[in-house]
Amino acid sequence: MFRRKVESLADVINKLLREEGLETPLKQKRLIDSWELVAGKTVAKYTGEKFIKNQTLFVKITNPALRQDLSMMRTQLLKRLNEQVGGMIITEIKFF
Repeated sequence: MFRRKVESLADVINKLLREEGLETPLKQKRLIDSWELVAGKTVAKYTGEKFIKNQTLFVKITNPALRQDLSMMRTQLLKRLNEQVGGMIITEIKFF
């Protein structure tokens, strides 16, 4: 008898994503998509475009008072967003 190296499908996919350089962009997309879940539906109503550049999440908030409140909650949001995707994807959030 011979032995085969058996790997789970999840391990094979993760390995492929890592080798092809697609793991980080995929996690960034998941982080942006999880904004409504982490920030809440009310905040999401006042949210415009979102993008990540140089490990910084940029979020457009259309309500100035809400923008100020979110600025004070920046550290908590940062932690919860990174936990949502299971890695340290962003190091800062900027609201504009």
